[in-house]
Amino acid sequence: MKIALCHSMQFAEKAREVEKWFKDNGHQAQGSIFIDGFLGLNNEEKETLKLKQKYEHDAIREHWRVIQESEVVLILNYDKNNIPNYIGGNSFLEMGFAYILNKPIYLLNPIPAMPFYETEIIAMKPVILDGDLTKIIPF
Repeated sequence: MKIALCHSMQFAEKAREVEKWFKDNGHQAQGSIFIDGFLGLNNEEKETLKLKQKYEHDAIREHWRVIQESEVVLILNYDKNNIPNYIGGNSFLEMGFAYILNKPIYLLNPIPAMPFYETEIIAMKPVILDGDLTKIIPF
């Protein structure tokens, strides 16, 4: 199975672990092609690099291509900024891409209680994995 990973770049290290887990279990998970540059950086450095890549390297469209080529989309929604199960603007946008492409959408953790777009997330009918990656793939 080919899985597109979508997440805040603050979660680069965790996303790399998820990629490895899927590979070890015979599946292909693809996060951002820019992820390597984020590994080991602090949050402020990641934020600066994220903006640079969006402006200079068209990172949003690059990940759109990953989503198009995937069978499913997995949102890695960990806690961030004191928000449990955070889904940022970019991951929300990527969920929208997946929805329009009729790709199954999975959330690693429950839908966050975030004003302004919680109902839109619910409307896309994501499957909640409750932290269990084995629920996304047939074993």
